[in-house]
Amino acid sequence: MENLSRISVEEKEDDRQKSSTFLPIVICALALPVSMVMWIGNLAFSFFALERTHLHEDGTVIPPTRWLAATGIPLFIAAWGLKKKSLDKSGAGLGLFMGFILTLTSYSFLASLLMFFVSSSKATKFRANKKRKLEEDFREGGQRNWVQVLCNGGIATLLAILYLLDVGWEERPIDFYKDYRASWLGLGILGSLACCNGDTWASELGAVVGGGEPFLITTRKRVPRGTNGGVTFAGLFFSVIGGAAVGLAYYVALLYCVDPDVLGASPQQWPLIVVGALAGLFGGIVDSLLGATLQYSGLNERTGCVVERAGRGVRHISGIQLLDNHSVNLVSSLLMGLLTPKFAGVLFL
Repeated sequence: MENLSRISVEEKEDDRQKSSTFLPIVICALALPVSMVMWIGNLAFSFFALERTHLHEDGTVIPPTRWLAATGIPLFIAAWGLKKKSLDKSGAGLGLFMGFILTLTSYSFLASLLMFFVSSSKATKFRANKKRKLEEDFREGGQRNWVQVLCNGGIATLLAILYLLDVGWEERPIDFYKDYRASWLGLGILGSLACCNGDTWASELGAVVGGGEPFLITTRKRVPRGTNGGVTFAGLFFSVIGGAAVGLAYYVALLYCVDPDVLGASPQQWPLIVVGALAGLFGGIVDSLLGATLQYSGLNERTGCVVERAGRGVRHISGIQLLDNHSVNLVSSLLMGLLTPKFAGVLFL
């Protein structure tokens, strides 16, 4: 019986290894034909546009390598998210579309998205056992669905579509004098993703790191951990670091992808890290203000968990039941997507 059990376990392990080896082959098999079809379609569209409008011939056709990256990389990200339980199937599907748009538009946007997705997934899993006691709707690994993916990455994807239509595909340094529209949209995408990453780091790490209860941002009253609008100094610190990480990813991608001569003729790009840090901090503050006022928080006296709906046995802590956590994330990322180019412009003038 022991031998049979050992053989069964070994067979299962072999099957698991085969499936993990087979997955990259399937992804590549899908990415290659899809990317080639899109490239051929882009060639046809660009030829038609040149014939009809006499547009300049350079820069109108997206190369096949870009199409391949825009299909292959998001497929790997979605598969990794499913395997690690960071995404469910609906979240992976929508994330695949968002990753495609951001990668097709600029590798700087892709780097920012990767930093947000990977680091926030790691932060969500950090000290999960402790979070399970604080959150009534705790999910193992986070498992973001399509609503959560949309509210965190939807604004950045929308701005990337505008970038693609107005500016085209290309990595461009921030330069408000020579390239205002591309700079504005690029900083908007950075601000939106930095806001979401900073907020995630603050809530996921700040809730389980450090001692003492958080205080409500509007009244400075001590509240239980997990209360919407409750902040700690550790959480504010993590929001800065989380936003700076996205800015750093954007900056490094520019250094590797933009021609050195173009970078040399542009303003210094290192302030992108500072912009990301400020977007993470301000985004976290905006998120907390909305959570403390327009999002309901109550303490379930039976379970000891903070809940977002009033009910029997729930003691009100703060806020009204107008927005949920997804809505707060969406509004915060929208505001930072619009405000970041405003205050960031000062650093690049």
